[in-house]
Amino acid sequence: MQGEKGMVVGMSLYSQIREAYVSGESIRSIAKRLGISRQTVKKYCEGTTMPGVRKDYLRAPSVITPEIEKFIRICLENDKEEGLKKQTHTAKRIYDRLVSELSFTGSYSAVRRVVHVMKAQYIPAQADMPLEYDPGDAIQIDWGEATIYLRGERKVIQIFCGRLCYSCDIFVMACLNQNAESFLEAQQRMFDHFGGVPRRLIFDNGKVGVKEGFGLHAVAQDYYRMFSAHYVFATDFCNIASGNEKGLVENLVGYSRNNFLVPVPRVESMESLNEQLLERCLQYRSSHKVQGRSQSVCDMYLTEKIYLHPIAPYRYDTARVSVPTVGDYSTVRFDRNEYSVPVRFLRKSVTVKGYANRVVIICDADTIVTYERLSGQGKTAYKLEHYIGLLERKPRSVFQAKPVRQTIKKEILELGKQLPGGNKDMVRLLRMCVDYGENRVLFAKGRIPAGITPTVDIIRSYLEEPEKITAISFPSEVHITPTNLAYYDEKCGVAVR
Repeated sequence: MQGEKGMVVGMSLYSQIREAYVSGESIRSIAKRLGISRQTVKKYCEGTTMPGVRKDYLRAPSVITPEIEKFIRICLENDKEEGLKKQTHTAKRIYDRLVSELSFTGSYSAVRRVVHVMKAQYIPAQADMPLEYDPGDAIQIDWGEATIYLRGERKVIQIFCGRLCYSCDIFVMACLNQNAESFLEAQQRMFDHFGGVPRRLIFDNGKVGVKEGFGLHAVAQDYYRMFSAHYVFATDFCNIASGNEKGLVENLVGYSRNNFLVPVPRVESMESLNEQLLERCLQYRSSHKVQGRSQSVCDMYLTEKIYLHPIAPYRYDTARVSVPTVGDYSTVRFDRNEYSVPVRFLRKSVTVKGYANRVVIICDADTIVTYERLSGQGKTAYKLEHYIGLLERKPRSVFQAKPVRQTIKKEILELGKQLPGGNKDMVRLLRMCVDYGENRVLFAKGRIPAGITPTVDIIRSYLEEPEKITAISFPSEVHITPTNLAYYDEKCGVAVR
């Protein structure tokens, strides 16, 4: 007789158990006759289960609730709508958002399994050669594209990424273009962020840094040689088709897109975006730990920082400089775009400094105006305050003036058309916008009671705060000291009684 261990209850044996039990034979008798345990007989005799059918065990409710599944699905659907193959939600990014936005308490692995199923795709792993660096030895740098919404307009920008090779600390900066001034400014800000300069920078063969040749035979651009000489680092350009030579930073480009720029950011300026990115970099430094390393990024960075050599006291000017003449429309041209200046600078020569994301216009060592740099070409950036004096002298053109139509809110334009004084009142309204700001003017207009036709003077009366009157306090009781008038009567010849 075969022992109970390893016994398989097939359909024949199951049939014998059931027939015997239904006919009234006891469990003890069935077990003894068939040579199997009473527990086995009891398991099958009542017909509540069958051989080969696994028992369903009661499990704790899944942390992946319908709400969590819906959130994950929305993330993936948003990725599909954006249509950005390289800027999508990873499982880690979805997990981080679930924790911060829905207070998710489940594990990352649970989220990863669901995301894997929903994406229904597999990305094969690639083998890399493990590399090791000394503290302060090198930074890997690279560029990548990303999409944002800048003041409501969908725009493709460039992201500069740098990573310390020893500690894996990171730096990410967004730029409008991948040009020389952006290339230099990004590295300068990167040195500031890391608190020092390494012995060398590892970079690919992009024309922004390489004048000719490639790899070991690459010759750096003249301006880059000057920049590297000032900050004292060597350039190490990668060989062609050798992405593994800067694999740390190439991974960072993808990581930044999928973790720092998802959902697609909606910002009002490039500087505000870079403030967000810098905050994310600091969070990465304080909380991240690279897989396979015993120490955190923060601990390794504190070690590596000691080996970085100090930043030179003189701050290298990374701007691209031009010296144009102010044109007839009181604008200057820089990088195929126009920027306005006050009309008093008409036909004067000014200095224009173009940085990564801003343009500074200078005359006689004084800064005239600073703009956020325009991307593309054929655009003009106006400031109303540059033309308000001209409009006050020539109000007839106010409603057709580009500096008005392209800078003023539609609500202000509509309000101006309703003013009884026509063009002159519109100019007076614009002067108030320059002096007080458009939002404050619109707020004052909204305070005017219904039924009263707004005029410039009425708007101004609601705009200007009444002068504060200093209250003078008097004592509740006034005491008067009596005066003897006899002396005065005597002097005036009045008889004194």
